[in-house]
Amino acid sequence: MGIKKGLDHTIELLKSCGNPHHKLTSIHIAGTNGKGSTAAMLASILRSEGYKVGLYTSPHLIRFNERITINGKRILDDDIASFIEKKRMDIDRICSTFFETTTVMALDYFVQKKVDIAIIEVGLGGRLDSTNIILPKVAAITPISLDHKHILGKDILSITKEKSGIIKKDIPLVLSNQDLEAEQYIIKVANKMNSPINKIGDINNIHLSPLGTKFNYKSGTYSTPLLGFHQAQNAATSIEIAKTYNNKIKNQTIQKGLTNTKWHGRMQKISSNLPIYYDVAHNAKGVEAMIDTITSIYKTIPHIVLSLKGDKEIALIARALMNNFESLIITGSDEFDLMEANDLYKFFIKKPSQANIEKVQSIDKSFDLLIKKVEKSHNPGIIMGSHYMAKSVFDKFGIFT
Repeated sequence: MGIKKGLDHTIELLKSCGNPHHKLTSIHIAGTNGKGSTAAMLASILRSEGYKVGLYTSPHLIRFNERITINGKRILDDDIASFIEKKRMDIDRICSTFFETTTVMALDYFVQKKVDIAIIEVGLGGRLDSTNIILPKVAAITPISLDHKHILGKDILSITKEKSGIIKKDIPLVLSNQDLEAEQYIIKVANKMNSPINKIGDINNIHLSPLGTKFNYKSGTYSTPLLGFHQAQNAATSIEIAKTYNNKIKNQTIQKGLTNTKWHGRMQKISSNLPIYYDVAHNAKGVEAMIDTITSIYKTIPHIVLSLKGDKEIALIARALMNNFESLIITGSDEFDLMEANDLYKFFIKKPSQANIEKVQSIDKSFDLLIKKVEKSHNPGIIMGSHYMAKSVFDKFGIFT
């Protein structure tokens, strides 16, 4: 059950379930960076307003159940098993992929549980993504950058065309800050679809600390435990989506929602006594945001453990990292669908600062080395690059999700 382009299988499987998406009030979020964080903050805001909120995101970090939640509670194993057992013949007949099946499961579950609103994060792209069968009350596009080029296209414009596919006729669009080329294309599509555009305004007085991010946006001063300049933009995007959906939501309700947001693996502090963080940044823009955040807080560059999947834009990531680390520890494992350390190391060995770069074949030993380096210096540490490291990270540092 791999990746397939097109909506036919999703539509057919939904039909076999009685078309639950037709009975669902929803919000649809696409983008390259920040769509998961935006969705999580939005879910928390709407929940603080009193809504029963379904949230569908991907990928998961540890357990599949993380993908489908209602008011922060994950779908039960029994509910997953019940859906698969009930729809097994249809899944096999249709040859439904993992993501197609998961998407239909989520929509069906939200209808069964009578959620007031479902927040649906696009899996990949937008136009041909399995989630693009909903007719949302609001659509949103977070910042677009280069990622998944082998599927979505080789440049920003090609990727933007795919992500703009979620724009629906007459449905309001909330638009995060974009590169000029992406923004111009999105606005063109939105105008053609008569989709009202609500662009994110100026975000001022951003202040970062180990406790989170504080910022001014329009008439309010807000804070979020999610850490980073980019999280101020994600928070502003979630605020705009919430107010586009319900313009009576008050600032204090928004702040309550932001305060209560939990979203693992995004500049998450994982050590109780050392400044060590875990971040799933896996494209150049994400890496730049991560570096900006950590250097702003600690006024120095970090020690980094890096591991990546082989389908990433590794040359661009390497360029973003260069001269931005105290030391770089490269690791990997085919056991976790990650590149082997030797293969990833090849992208860095020709760099002038390679004296600060080393490879460690064992993921666990790479963590031990990072801890030693952070203990001996005044520099923070970051483990970065992939969702697939999450279990190893959380097991090592005693994090429970």
